[in-house]
Amino acid sequence: MTTRTPALTLSAARALLGVASTADERELRMAYREAAKRAHPDRPTGDAALFRDVLAAYRLLQDTPVVQHNFPPTVQAVPIADRVFLEIDIATAVAGGAEELAIDGRRLRLKLPAGLREGDKVRVEGVLFEVRLRAQDGALVRGDDIWLTGKVDPRVLAEGGRVDADTPLGPRPAWISTKAAARGLVRLPGQGLPARAAHKAGDLFLRLEAAEASVESPARSLLRRFAAAWAA
Repeated sequence: MTTRTPALTLSAARALLGVASTADERELRMAYREAAKRAHPDRPTGDAALFRDVLAAYRLLQDTPVVQHNFPPTVQAVPIADRVFLEIDIATAVAGGAEELAIDGRRLRLKLPAGLREGDKVRVEGVLFEVRLRAQDGALVRGDDIWLTGKVDPRVLAEGGRVDADTPLGPRPAWISTKAAARGLVRLPGQGLPARAAHKAGDLFLRLEAAEASVESPARSLLRRFAAAWAA
């Protein structure tokens, strides 16, 4: 049995694509392409149901005449789609930040707290957003925990030691034991997503990879030559 999805209203369709009622064909097409790209099922953050809603919203708005306003519109409560997603990067989820976007002709500025998780809700001026975390190469969020790929000095991978790992979210200081270096993974308790509301602080898992060999510094080169001369 096939389940029919409820028909979109014009306001819901515009909210889903993030366009105003005065958007022309070019603005509508650009908004559709962005929304469809984010929701496409082939992407890690994709959603098949949302992708179908985006397509339905685009087709509906294509067949709807553009509204021309010759006077300032009255501010009213705006009907919105069942789900309006706010996509943020992992760095914003960790530290918080600000986002500005357009919803049905209104410009909204969102101040985002640190520690947002996938699926959290953020309400601004009557609009309820559901948080989605943007996929990022070398970085992944699993519940409260963050997994990062960190580039470290090859000598640390061989011997262990203290290091500032180069990660997609910036340097992360860590003490790496020889055991952790051997398995290529270190866990840093409490350094994942920060605690927020009912969420506890997560852990940070660093997948260790050897960084490219750097050019030897003049001081190290001089020390190596001195040691060689002394040994001779």
